[in-house]
Amino acid sequence: MKKIFFTLLLALPFAAMAQNAKIKIDVDRKIADIDPKIYGVFMEQISRAAPSPDGGATHNRTNSLYGPIYNPSSPLANADGFKTDYIDAWHELKLTNMRWPGGNYVADYDWRNGIGPKNLRPVTKELAWGGIDSNQVGTDEWVKYNKSLGSENVLCVNLGTGSIDEAAHLVEYCNSPAGTLYANMRVKYGNPEPFKIKYWGLGNEEDGEPWELAAKSAEDYCKLAREAAKIMRSVDKDIKFTVCGSSRYGTDGQWIDWNQQIITELRDVADYISIHRYWDRSDDYYTFIGQRALDVDEKISITAAQIAQVRTRYNIKRPIYLAVDEWGSFGRGFLPVLATAQYYNSFIRHADVVKMSNFTLLTAILAQDPAKGSYKTPLFYMLKLYANNCLGDALDVFVDCGTFKAGDEDKPIPYLDVTSVYSKETNSIIINVVNRHKDQAITADISDVTGSFAGKATVSELNAVDTNAPFTFEKQSQYGPVSKELNVKGGKLTYSFPAHSFTQIIVKQSM
Repeated sequence: MKKIFFTLLLALPFAAMAQNAKIKIDVDRKIADIDPKIYGVFMEQISRAAPSPDGGATHNRTNSLYGPIYNPSSPLANADGFKTDYIDAWHELKLTNMRWPGGNYVADYDWRNGIGPKNLRPVTKELAWGGIDSNQVGTDEWVKYNKSLGSENVLCVNLGTGSIDEAAHLVEYCNSPAGTLYANMRVKYGNPEPFKIKYWGLGNEEDGEPWELAAKSAEDYCKLAREAAKIMRSVDKDIKFTVCGSSRYGTDGQWIDWNQQIITELRDVADYISIHRYWDRSDDYYTFIGQRALDVDEKISITAAQIAQVRTRYNIKRPIYLAVDEWGSFGRGFLPVLATAQYYNSFIRHADVVKMSNFTLLTAILAQDPAKGSYKTPLFYMLKLYANNCLGDALDVFVDCGTFKAGDEDKPIPYLDVTSVYSKETNSIIINVVNRHKDQAITADISDVTGSFAGKATVSELNAVDTNAPFTFEKQSQYGPVSKELNVKGGKLTYSFPAHSFTQIIVKQSM
Protein backbone atom coordinates (compact mmCIF):
# COMPACT_ATOMS: atom_id res chain seq x y z
CA MET A 1 0.00 0.00 0.00
CA LYS A 2 2.83 2.40 0.89
CA LYS A 3 4.52 1.67 -2.41
CA ILE A 4 1.30 2.40 -4.32
CA PHE A 5 0.73 5.59 -2.34
CA PHE A 6 4.33 6.73 -3.00
CA THR A 7 3.95 6.01 -6.69
CA LEU A 8 0.75 8.07 -6.81
CA LEU A 9 2.43 10.90 -4.92
CA LEU A 10 5.27 11.03 -7.43
CA ALA A 11 2.78 11.10 -10.28
CA LEU A 12 0.80 14.09 -8.95
CA PRO A 13 3.00 16.89 -10.39
CA PHE A 14 2.94 15.26 -13.80
CA ALA A 15 -0.82 14.83 -13.64
CA ALA A 16 -1.13 18.51 -12.78
CA MET A 17 1.04 19.41 -15.76
CA ALA A 18 -1.16 17.31 -18.02
CA GLN A 19 -4.36 19.13 -17.07
CA ASN A 20 -6.12 20.91 -19.89
CA ALA A 21 -5.94 24.66 -20.27
CA LYS A 22 -9.17 26.49 -19.45
CA ILE A 23 -10.99 29.15 -21.44
CA LYS A 24 -14.08 30.66 -19.81
CA ILE A 25 -16.47 32.98 -21.62
CA ASP A 26 -19.23 35.16 -20.21
CA VAL A 27 -21.37 37.21 -22.63
CA ASP A 28 -22.22 39.57 -19.77
CA ARG A 29 -18.54 40.58 -19.42
CA LYS A 30 -18.62 42.96 -22.36
CA ILE A 31 -15.61 45.20 -23.07
CA ALA A 32 -17.22 47.31 -25.83
CA ASP A 33 -18.71 47.13 -29.29
CA ILE A 34 -16.12 46.28 -31.94
CA ASP A 35 -15.95 49.14 -34.43
CA PRO A 36 -16.01 47.79 -38.01
CA LYS A 37 -13.38 50.42 -38.86
CA ILE A 38 -10.71 48.23 -37.23
CA TYR A 39 -10.87 46.23 -40.47
CA GLY A 40 -9.25 48.88 -42.63
CA VAL A 41 -6.22 49.04 -44.90
CA PHE A 42 -3.46 51.58 -45.38
CA MET A 43 -2.32 52.44 -48.91
CA GLU A 44 0.81 54.38 -49.72
CA GLN A 45 2.51 54.83 -53.05
CA ILE A 46 5.96 53.39 -52.42
CA SER A 47 8.77 53.16 -54.97
CA ARG A 48 11.68 50.84 -54.40
CA ALA A 49 14.75 49.97 -56.45
CA ALA A 50 14.28 46.88 -58.59
CA PRO A 51 17.23 44.72 -59.68
CA SER A 52 18.13 44.76 -63.35
CA PRO A 53 17.98 41.46 -65.29
CA ASP A 54 21.78 41.29 -65.55
CA GLY A 55 22.29 41.98 -61.85
CA GLY A 56 23.90 45.36 -62.46
CA ALA A 57 22.96 48.80 -61.17
CA THR A 58 19.65 50.16 -62.36
CA HIS A 59 17.31 53.09 -61.87
CA ASN A 60 14.26 50.93 -62.60
CA ARG A 61 11.86 50.78 -59.65
CA THR A 62 8.88 48.83 -58.44
CA ASN A 63 5.85 50.70 -57.18
CA SER A 64 3.13 49.61 -54.76
CA LEU A 65 0.41 51.45 -56.70
CA TYR A 66 1.36 51.55 -60.36
CA GLY A 67 1.41 47.95 -61.51
CA PRO A 68 -0.08 45.89 -58.68
CA ILE A 69 -3.20 48.03 -58.12
CA TYR A 70 -3.50 50.46 -61.03
CA ASN A 71 -2.48 49.07 -64.41
CA PRO A 72 -4.64 50.07 -67.38
CA SER A 73 -2.69 47.70 -69.67
CA SER A 74 -3.45 44.63 -67.53
CA PRO A 75 -6.07 42.15 -68.81
CA LEU A 76 -7.51 42.37 -65.28
CA ALA A 77 -8.00 46.15 -65.44
CA ASN A 78 -11.49 47.60 -65.19
CA ALA A 79 -12.63 50.63 -67.16
CA ASP A 80 -10.85 52.92 -64.69
CA GLY A 81 -7.52 51.07 -64.91
CA PHE A 82 -7.73 49.36 -61.51
CA LYS A 83 -7.11 45.61 -61.36
CA THR A 84 -10.17 43.57 -60.50
CA ASP A 85 -8.27 40.86 -58.57
CA TYR A 86 -7.80 43.32 -55.71
CA ILE A 87 -11.35 44.62 -56.00
CA ASP A 88 -12.73 41.08 -55.80
CA ALA A 89 -10.43 40.23 -52.88
CA TRP A 90 -11.54 43.35 -51.00
CA HIS A 91 -15.21 42.44 -51.38
CA GLU A 92 -14.54 38.91 -50.14
CA LEU A 93 -12.67 40.23 -47.12
CA LYS A 94 -15.39 42.82 -46.35
CA LEU A 95 -12.84 45.44 -45.35
CA THR A 96 -14.33 48.77 -44.37
CA ASN A 97 -11.99 51.71 -44.99
CA MET A 98 -8.76 52.80 -46.63
CA ARG A 99 -6.29 55.38 -45.36
CA TRP A 100 -4.58 57.14 -48.27
CA PRO A 101 -2.31 58.54 -49.55
CA GLY A 102 -0.79 58.39 -46.08
CA GLY A 103 2.71 57.30 -45.17
CA ASN A 104 5.98 59.12 -45.83
CA TYR A 105 4.73 59.80 -49.34
CA VAL A 106 2.19 62.37 -48.18
CA ALA A 107 4.80 64.63 -46.55
CA ASP A 108 5.76 66.07 -49.98
CA TYR A 109 2.57 65.33 -51.92
CA ASP A 110 0.76 68.21 -53.64
CA TRP A 111 -2.80 67.03 -54.24
CA ARG A 112 -3.29 69.65 -56.96
CA ASN A 113 -0.91 67.71 -59.23
CA GLY A 114 -3.37 64.78 -59.21
CA ILE A 115 -6.55 66.42 -60.49
CA GLY A 116 -7.79 67.41 -63.94
CA PRO A 117 -7.23 65.75 -67.32
CA LYS A 118 -4.65 62.99 -66.97
CA ASN A 119 -2.73 64.05 -70.07
CA LEU A 120 -2.16 67.47 -68.48
CA ARG A 121 -0.99 66.28 -65.08
CA PRO A 122 2.68 66.92 -64.31
CA VAL A 123 5.24 64.19 -63.77
CA THR A 124 6.99 65.03 -60.51
CA LYS A 125 9.81 63.78 -58.33
CA GLU A 126 8.57 61.68 -55.41
CA LEU A 127 10.98 62.67 -52.67
CA ALA A 128 9.99 60.34 -49.82
CA TRP A 129 10.92 57.12 -51.63
CA GLY A 130 13.03 58.51 -54.45
CA GLY A 131 10.80 57.67 -57.39
CA ILE A 132 8.88 59.46 -60.11
CA ASP A 133 5.18 60.27 -59.68
CA SER A 134 3.05 60.29 -62.82
CA ASN A 135 0.06 61.59 -60.79
CA GLN A 136 -2.27 59.44 -62.87
CA VAL A 137 -4.03 58.34 -59.68
CA GLY A 138 -5.15 61.36 -57.68
CA THR A 139 -8.03 62.38 -55.45
CA ASP A 140 -10.84 61.70 -57.95
CA GLU A 141 -9.46 58.28 -58.86
CA TRP A 142 -8.99 57.28 -55.23
CA VAL A 143 -12.51 58.32 -54.31
CA LYS A 144 -14.00 56.44 -57.26
CA TYR A 145 -11.88 53.38 -56.46
CA ASN A 146 -13.03 53.37 -52.84
CA LYS A 147 -16.61 53.66 -54.02
CA SER A 148 -16.12 50.53 -56.15
CA LEU A 149 -14.78 48.76 -53.06
CA GLY A 150 -17.58 49.94 -50.79
CA SER A 151 -14.82 51.41 -48.66
CA GLU A 152 -14.80 54.59 -46.59
CA ASN A 153 -12.06 57.11 -47.36
CA VAL A 154 -9.63 58.15 -44.63
CA LEU A 155 -7.71 60.98 -46.27
CA CYS A 156 -4.34 62.17 -44.98
CA VAL A 157 -3.21 65.76 -45.64
CA ASN A 158 0.34 66.99 -46.14
CA LEU A 159 1.52 68.78 -42.99
CA GLY A 160 5.15 68.18 -43.90
CA THR A 161 5.97 70.52 -46.78
CA GLY A 162 2.31 71.47 -47.30
CA SER A 163 0.45 74.51 -46.02
CA ILE A 164 -2.77 74.79 -44.05
CA ASP A 165 -4.28 76.58 -47.05
CA GLU A 166 -3.59 73.54 -49.24
CA ALA A 167 -5.28 71.32 -46.65
CA ALA A 168 -8.35 73.57 -46.45
CA HIS A 169 -8.60 73.77 -50.23
CA LEU A 170 -8.53 69.96 -50.40
CA VAL A 171 -11.45 69.80 -47.97
CA GLU A 172 -13.28 72.33 -50.14
CA TYR A 173 -12.51 70.30 -53.28
CA CYS A 174 -13.80 67.11 -51.67
CA ASN A 175 -16.69 68.21 -49.50
CA SER A 176 -18.12 71.58 -50.54
CA PRO A 177 -21.15 72.01 -52.83
CA ALA A 178 -20.63 73.75 -56.15
CA GLY A 179 -20.24 77.50 -56.07
CA THR A 180 -16.67 78.09 -54.85
CA LEU A 181 -13.31 77.86 -56.60
CA TYR A 182 -12.16 74.38 -55.61
CA ALA A 183 -15.62 72.85 -55.47
CA ASN A 184 -16.20 74.10 -59.00
CA MET A 185 -12.95 72.43 -60.05
CA ARG A 186 -14.32 69.11 -58.80
CA VAL A 187 -17.52 69.69 -60.76
CA LYS A 188 -15.52 70.64 -63.85
CA TYR A 189 -13.57 67.38 -63.61
CA GLY A 190 -16.72 65.26 -63.60
CA ASN A 191 -17.90 65.03 -59.98
CA PRO A 192 -20.87 67.34 -59.40
CA GLU A 193 -21.70 65.95 -55.94
CA PRO A 194 -19.39 66.40 -52.92
CA PHE A 195 -17.38 63.36 -51.84
CA LYS A 196 -18.30 63.92 -48.17
CA ILE A 197 -15.06 62.53 -46.78
CA LYS A 198 -15.47 62.38 -43.01
CA TYR A 199 -12.13 61.16 -41.62
CA TRP A 200 -8.95 63.22 -42.07
CA GLY A 201 -5.42 62.58 -40.87
CA LEU A 202 -3.46 65.69 -39.84
CA GLY A 203 -0.12 64.67 -41.32
CA ASN A 204 1.87 61.47 -40.96
CA GLU A 205 4.60 60.47 -38.48
CA GLU A 206 5.43 64.11 -37.80
CA ASP A 207 8.05 63.13 -35.19
CA GLY A 208 9.72 60.82 -37.70
CA GLU A 209 13.19 62.30 -37.87
CA PRO A 210 15.27 61.45 -39.87
CA TRP A 211 13.06 59.51 -42.30
CA GLU A 212 10.09 61.88 -42.51
CA LEU A 213 10.33 64.94 -44.74
CA ALA A 214 9.85 68.16 -42.75
CA ALA A 215 9.60 66.34 -39.40
CA LYS A 216 8.68 68.55 -36.48
CA SER A 217 9.00 68.95 -32.76
CA ALA A 218 5.89 68.24 -30.70
CA GLU A 219 5.45 71.97 -30.05
CA ASP A 220 5.65 72.87 -33.74
CA TYR A 221 3.36 70.04 -34.77
CA CYS A 222 0.72 71.00 -32.21
CA LYS A 223 0.69 74.61 -33.42
CA LEU A 224 0.42 73.54 -37.08
CA ALA A 225 -2.18 70.83 -36.50
CA ARG A 226 -4.36 73.14 -34.41
CA GLU A 227 -4.40 75.83 -37.10
CA ALA A 228 -4.92 73.27 -39.86
CA ALA A 229 -7.87 71.77 -38.01
CA LYS A 230 -9.33 75.24 -37.42
CA ILE A 231 -9.28 76.22 -41.08
CA MET A 232 -10.34 72.77 -42.33
CA ARG A 233 -13.34 72.74 -39.98
CA SER A 234 -14.21 76.22 -41.19
CA VAL A 235 -14.76 74.59 -44.57
CA ASP A 236 -16.64 71.56 -43.19
CA LYS A 237 -17.62 71.52 -39.52
CA ASP A 238 -18.55 67.81 -39.56
CA ILE A 239 -15.15 66.28 -40.36
CA LYS A 240 -13.17 64.25 -37.81
CA PHE A 241 -9.42 64.33 -37.22
CA THR A 242 -6.66 61.87 -36.42
CA VAL A 243 -3.60 63.54 -34.90
CA CYS A 244 -0.12 62.06 -35.07
CA GLY A 245 0.96 59.91 -32.19
CA SER A 246 4.62 59.05 -31.99
CA SER A 247 6.30 56.71 -34.45
CA ARG A 248 9.74 56.71 -32.77
CA TYR A 249 10.02 53.86 -30.29
CA GLY A 250 13.47 53.96 -28.76
CA THR A 251 14.60 52.90 -25.32
CA ASP A 252 14.47 56.47 -23.98
CA GLY A 253 10.67 56.59 -23.73
CA GLN A 254 10.41 59.78 -25.81
CA TRP A 255 7.38 58.37 -27.56
CA ILE A 256 5.47 58.63 -24.26
CA ASP A 257 6.44 62.30 -23.89
CA TRP A 258 5.39 63.05 -27.48
CA ASN A 259 2.00 61.39 -27.05
CA GLN A 260 1.38 63.13 -23.73
CA GLN A 261 2.00 66.55 -25.27
CA ILE A 262 -0.03 65.81 -28.40
CA ILE A 263 -3.03 64.50 -26.46
CA THR A 264 -2.88 67.39 -23.99
CA GLU A 265 -2.47 70.25 -26.46
CA LEU A 266 -4.75 68.85 -29.17
CA ARG A 267 -7.41 67.50 -26.83
CA ASP A 268 -10.06 69.78 -28.34
CA VAL A 269 -8.97 68.91 -31.91
CA ALA A 270 -8.39 65.15 -31.86
CA ASP A 271 -11.08 62.57 -32.46
CA TYR A 272 -8.35 59.95 -32.78
CA ILE A 273 -4.65 59.74 -31.99
CA SER A 274 -2.64 57.48 -34.26
CA ILE A 275 -0.43 54.58 -33.30
CA HIS A 276 2.02 53.24 -35.87
CA ARG A 277 3.64 50.04 -34.70
CA TYR A 278 5.25 47.41 -36.86
CA TRP A 279 6.13 43.97 -35.51
CA ASP A 280 9.89 43.95 -34.96
CA ARG A 281 11.70 41.00 -36.44
CA SER A 282 13.66 38.51 -34.36
CA ASP A 283 15.47 35.28 -35.14
CA ASP A 284 14.34 33.92 -31.78
CA TYR A 285 10.91 32.28 -32.18
CA TYR A 286 9.56 33.09 -28.72
CA THR A 287 10.79 36.68 -28.79
CA PHE A 288 9.02 37.16 -32.11
CA ILE A 289 5.81 35.37 -31.24
CA GLY A 290 5.51 36.48 -27.61
CA GLN A 291 7.51 39.54 -26.59
CA ARG A 292 6.51 41.43 -29.74
CA ALA A 293 2.85 40.82 -28.94
CA LEU A 294 3.28 42.33 -25.47
CA ASP A 295 4.99 45.31 -27.08
CA VAL A 296 1.99 46.07 -29.31
CA ASP A 297 -0.36 45.71 -26.36
CA GLU A 298 1.83 48.03 -24.28
CA LYS A 299 1.73 50.80 -26.88
CA ILE A 300 -2.06 50.64 -26.90
CA SER A 301 -2.46 50.40 -23.11
CA ILE A 302 -0.13 53.29 -22.27
CA THR A 303 -1.60 55.62 -24.90
CA ALA A 304 -5.14 54.71 -23.81
CA ALA A 305 -4.19 55.55 -20.21
CA GLN A 306 -2.78 58.91 -21.33
CA ILE A 307 -6.05 59.70 -23.10
CA ALA A 308 -8.03 58.81 -19.96
CA GLN A 309 -5.77 60.99 -17.81
CA VAL A 310 -6.13 64.04 -20.08
CA ARG A 311 -9.90 63.62 -20.43
CA THR A 312 -10.24 63.41 -16.65
CA ARG A 313 -7.93 66.32 -15.91
CA TYR A 314 -9.63 68.66 -18.38
CA ASN A 315 -13.17 67.33 -17.89
CA ILE A 316 -13.53 66.31 -21.54
CA LYS A 317 -16.85 64.56 -22.09
CA ARG A 318 -16.47 63.56 -25.72
CA PRO A 319 -14.37 60.45 -26.47
CA ILE A 320 -10.87 60.44 -27.97
CA TYR A 321 -10.05 57.13 -29.60
CA LEU A 322 -7.02 55.29 -30.96
CA ALA A 323 -6.45 54.75 -34.66
CA VAL A 324 -3.78 52.11 -35.18
CA ASP A 325 -3.52 53.32 -38.75
CA GLU A 326 -0.23 51.70 -39.76
CA TRP A 327 0.66 48.22 -38.60
CA GLY A 328 1.87 44.90 -39.92
CA SER A 329 4.47 42.18 -39.70
CA PHE A 330 6.97 41.74 -42.50
CA GLY A 331 8.87 38.68 -43.63
CA ARG A 332 7.98 35.54 -45.46
CA GLY A 333 6.17 32.46 -44.29
CA PHE A 334 3.57 31.76 -41.63
CA LEU A 335 4.94 33.62 -38.59
CA PRO A 336 3.76 37.06 -39.84
CA VAL A 337 0.29 35.51 -40.17
CA LEU A 338 0.31 34.60 -36.47
CA ALA A 339 1.51 38.12 -35.71
CA THR A 340 -1.46 39.52 -37.66
CA ALA A 341 -3.87 37.43 -35.58
CA GLN A 342 -2.31 38.77 -32.40
CA TYR A 343 -2.68 42.35 -33.63
CA TYR A 344 -6.41 41.76 -34.11
CA ASN A 345 -6.65 40.06 -30.73
CA SER A 346 -5.11 43.16 -29.17
CA PHE A 347 -7.55 45.45 -31.00
CA ILE A 348 -10.46 43.32 -29.80
CA ARG A 349 -9.21 43.31 -26.20
CA HIS A 350 -9.02 47.11 -26.42
CA ALA A 351 -12.28 47.56 -28.30
CA ASP A 352 -13.27 50.33 -25.90
CA VAL A 353 -10.53 52.60 -27.26
CA VAL A 354 -9.22 51.14 -30.57
CA LYS A 355 -11.86 52.27 -33.04
CA MET A 356 -9.90 52.25 -36.29
CA SER A 357 -6.98 50.30 -37.71
CA ASN A 358 -5.31 50.20 -41.09
CA PHE A 359 -3.27 47.18 -42.13
CA THR A 360 -0.15 47.81 -44.25
CA LEU A 361 -0.54 47.63 -47.29
CA LEU A 362 -3.44 47.10 -49.68
CA THR A 363 -1.05 45.14 -51.91
CA ALA A 364 -0.41 42.65 -49.07
CA ILE A 365 -3.94 41.23 -49.08
CA LEU A 366 -2.83 39.14 -52.08
CA ALA A 367 0.56 37.67 -52.91
CA GLN A 368 2.10 38.23 -56.32
CA ASP A 369 4.00 35.86 -58.56
CA PRO A 370 5.66 38.07 -61.23
CA ALA A 371 4.99 35.54 -63.99
CA LYS A 372 1.71 33.96 -62.88
CA GLY A 373 -0.26 36.67 -61.11
CA SER A 374 -1.88 37.16 -57.71
CA TYR A 375 -3.01 34.48 -55.26
CA LYS A 376 -4.40 34.09 -51.74
CA THR A 377 -2.16 33.13 -48.85
CA PRO A 378 -2.95 32.24 -45.22
CA LEU A 379 -2.75 35.98 -44.50
CA PHE A 380 -5.77 36.57 -46.75
CA TYR A 381 -7.77 33.88 -44.95
CA MET A 382 -6.69 35.26 -41.57
CA LEU A 383 -8.01 38.71 -42.51
CA LYS A 384 -11.22 37.16 -43.78
CA LEU A 385 -11.90 35.18 -40.60
CA TYR A 386 -11.61 38.30 -38.49
CA ALA A 387 -13.27 40.86 -40.75
CA ASN A 388 -16.17 38.59 -41.75
CA ASN A 389 -16.90 37.10 -38.33
CA CYS A 390 -15.55 39.24 -35.49
CA LEU A 391 -18.18 41.94 -35.23
CA GLY A 392 -20.33 42.58 -32.19
CA ASP A 393 -19.39 42.66 -28.49
CA ALA A 394 -15.78 42.13 -27.48
CA LEU A 395 -15.79 39.89 -24.39
CA ASP A 396 -13.43 39.74 -21.44
CA VAL A 397 -12.12 36.15 -21.57
CA PHE A 398 -10.61 34.15 -18.70
CA VAL A 399 -7.65 32.00 -19.80
CA ASP A 400 -5.67 29.60 -17.62
CA CYS A 401 -2.73 28.01 -19.44
CA GLY A 402 1.02 27.57 -19.33
CA THR A 403 3.35 30.53 -19.79
CA PHE A 404 6.84 31.34 -21.06
CA LYS A 405 9.32 34.20 -20.98
CA ALA A 406 11.06 35.72 -23.97
CA GLY A 407 13.65 38.34 -24.81
CA ASP A 408 14.13 40.95 -22.09
CA GLU A 409 10.50 40.63 -20.97
CA ASP A 410 10.10 39.46 -17.36
CA LYS A 411 6.33 39.18 -17.57
CA PRO A 412 5.03 35.61 -18.10
CA ILE A 413 3.47 35.27 -21.54
CA PRO A 414 0.54 32.83 -21.93
CA TYR A 415 0.99 30.20 -24.63
CA LEU A 416 -2.63 30.77 -25.68
CA ASP A 417 -3.59 34.23 -26.94
CA VAL A 418 -7.38 34.25 -26.81
CA THR A 419 -10.17 36.70 -27.65
CA SER A 420 -13.90 36.22 -27.93
CA VAL A 421 -16.75 38.08 -29.62
CA TYR A 422 -20.51 37.80 -29.21
CA SER A 423 -22.50 38.45 -32.37
CA LYS A 424 -26.08 39.50 -31.64
CA GLU A 425 -26.85 39.25 -35.34
CA THR A 426 -26.12 35.51 -35.48
CA ASN A 427 -26.47 34.74 -31.75
CA SER A 428 -23.00 33.22 -31.92
CA ILE A 429 -19.84 33.29 -29.87
CA ILE A 430 -16.60 33.56 -31.85
CA ILE A 431 -13.40 32.37 -30.15
CA ASN A 432 -9.99 33.27 -31.61
CA VAL A 433 -6.96 31.33 -30.37
CA VAL A 434 -3.29 31.61 -31.27
CA ASN A 435 -1.24 28.76 -29.84
CA ARG A 436 2.17 30.38 -29.46
CA HIS A 437 3.91 27.15 -28.49
CA LYS A 438 6.52 26.28 -31.06
CA ASP A 439 6.31 22.50 -30.76
CA GLN A 440 3.34 21.35 -28.69
CA ALA A 441 -0.40 21.21 -29.13
CA ILE A 442 -2.39 22.57 -26.18
CA THR A 443 -5.75 21.08 -25.28
CA ALA A 444 -8.25 23.45 -23.71
CA ASP A 445 -11.65 23.06 -22.09
CA ILE A 446 -13.85 25.90 -23.31
CA SER A 447 -16.95 26.83 -21.36
CA ASP A 448 -19.59 29.53 -21.23
CA VAL A 449 -20.28 30.39 -17.60
CA THR A 450 -24.00 30.40 -18.43
CA GLY A 451 -23.66 26.91 -19.91
CA SER A 452 -25.41 28.03 -23.05
CA PHE A 453 -23.28 26.61 -25.89
CA ALA A 454 -25.63 24.72 -28.20
CA GLY A 455 -25.53 22.44 -31.22
CA LYS A 456 -22.30 21.97 -33.12
CA ALA A 457 -19.33 24.31 -33.25
CA THR A 458 -17.53 25.10 -36.51
CA VAL A 459 -13.74 25.27 -36.48
CA SER A 460 -11.43 27.06 -38.94
CA GLU A 461 -7.74 26.33 -38.46
CA LEU A 462 -4.68 27.87 -40.12
CA ASN A 463 -1.26 26.30 -39.71
CA ALA A 464 1.97 25.43 -41.50
CA VAL A 465 4.38 22.55 -41.10
CA ASP A 466 7.32 24.88 -41.73
CA THR A 467 6.60 28.35 -40.34
CA ASN A 468 9.49 29.88 -42.33
CA ALA A 469 8.67 28.41 -45.74
CA PRO A 470 7.74 31.09 -48.30
CA PHE A 471 4.31 31.00 -49.91
CA THR A 472 4.16 30.04 -53.58
CA PHE A 473 1.64 30.28 -56.39
CA GLU A 474 1.79 26.51 -56.90
CA LYS A 475 0.76 25.71 -53.32
CA GLN A 476 -2.11 28.21 -53.04
CA SER A 477 -4.71 25.44 -52.81
CA GLN A 478 -3.13 24.43 -49.48
CA TYR A 479 -3.44 27.83 -47.82
CA GLY A 480 -7.11 27.98 -46.92
CA PRO A 481 -8.31 27.11 -43.43
CA VAL A 482 -9.00 23.51 -42.46
CA SER A 483 -12.67 23.27 -41.43
CA LYS A 484 -14.08 20.91 -38.80
CA GLU A 485 -17.13 20.45 -36.60
CA LEU A 486 -17.18 19.92 -32.83
CA ASN A 487 -19.92 18.52 -30.70
CA VAL A 488 -21.01 20.51 -27.67
CA LYS A 489 -21.11 18.27 -24.60
CA GLY A 490 -22.73 19.51 -21.44
CA GLY A 491 -22.54 23.07 -22.67
CA LYS A 492 -18.75 22.76 -23.09
CA LEU A 493 -16.16 22.25 -25.81
CA THR A 494 -12.75 20.62 -25.72
CA TYR A 495 -10.24 21.28 -28.47
CA SER A 496 -6.55 20.60 -29.06
CA PHE A 497 -4.90 23.66 -30.61
CA PRO A 498 -1.92 22.61 -32.74
CA ALA A 499 1.50 24.11 -32.19
CA HIS A 500 2.11 27.51 -33.86
CA SER A 501 -1.45 27.76 -35.16
CA PHE A 502 -4.47 30.03 -35.37
CA THR A 503 -7.95 28.65 -34.74
CA GLN A 504 -11.34 30.32 -34.87
CA ILE A 505 -14.31 28.51 -33.30
CA ILE A 506 -17.90 29.67 -33.84
CA VAL A 507 -20.65 28.24 -31.64
CA LYS A 508 -24.29 29.18 -31.22
CA GLN A 509 -25.82 30.20 -27.93
CA SER A 510 -29.03 28.56 -26.79
CA MET A 511 -31.89 31.03 -26.60
